[in-house]
Amino acid sequence: MAKRCGLSQTMISRIWRAFALQPHRTEGFKLSKDPLFIEKLRDIVGLYLNPPDRALVLCVDEKSQIQALDRSQPVLPMRPGQAERRTPDYLRHGTTNRFAALDFKAGTVIGELHQRHRAIEFRKFLETIDQTVPAALQLQLIIDNYATYKTPAIQRWLLRHPRFHLHFTPTGASWLNLVERWFAALTEKQLRRGAHRRPANSRTPSAATWSSATVIPNPSSGPRPPTKSSNRSLDFVNVLQTQDTSKEHTVVETGVLAPAGLQAIRTHSKKLLRTLASFVLQTQTFDTRGNVQAILAFY
Repeated sequence: MAKRCGLSQTMISRIWRAFALQPHRTEGFKLSKDPLFIEKLRDIVGLYLNPPDRALVLCVDEKSQIQALDRSQPVLPMRPGQAERRTPDYLRHGTTNRFAALDFKAGTVIGELHQRHRAIEFRKFLETIDQTVPAALQLQLIIDNYATYKTPAIQRWLLRHPRFHLHFTPTGASWLNLVERWFAALTEKQLRRGAHRRPANSRTPSAATWSSATVIPNPSSGPRPPTKSSNRSLDFVNVLQTQDTSKEHTVVETGVLAPAGLQAIRTHSKKLLRTLASFVLQTQTFDTRGNVQAILAFY
């Protein structure tokens, strides 16, 4: 960019910092085109904030094509000054599909593993929910618009079980379903960093971990490791083993640059930018005078 604009790399870097630009980062977005987006949004958020009496709200979804992967060589554990290492190639021992129902109030999950994710498997999972939850409670299920959930077989099953009430998320807005965040934690903590040496459909310890009811820990509870950097010697390891960090800890917060912070950056770099821009305008050796004048007008 510096070569194309005819400016120095330092100038480009300072402009990026002044405007809080990060060209190396990209983020995804999805705008829902559902005509009933507002109505569905209020319905689901209302269930989260004020669930009905004598009812249980469950966030239901399925994660398909979970691969049971094992590395071709043993994973080398973390060491002082060295991160965990693993080989890029892997051995795949089959795939599986997981249905999950998250109780966001209690932080528990009802889950099952199936080889396929058809209407038949979803009906079996609904029967599991029906047997697990006490009969005195109504069931409010938050699900997405997957075609499997709307088949005639599922509709007939729901007519025979009137305590089940389905609430569909808006089209293209499955992020409203809190079980999606639980699936993300499952992927980060169990699937990507795990070594699964047997088929995914077998009753292995890893498969049992995926399929059994799982308690979600509260990240704000329990001791937290100190954020102070380690010394060269290994004496700090003994200190950490005996240190009680449940009361005293340092919280580091990150977020979007506030307008006040952006204004401070602009004020701090104004003089330097004006000097560099004036030099470019005076020398007239670059074809970017319009861009520089735009920068000066902004400041």
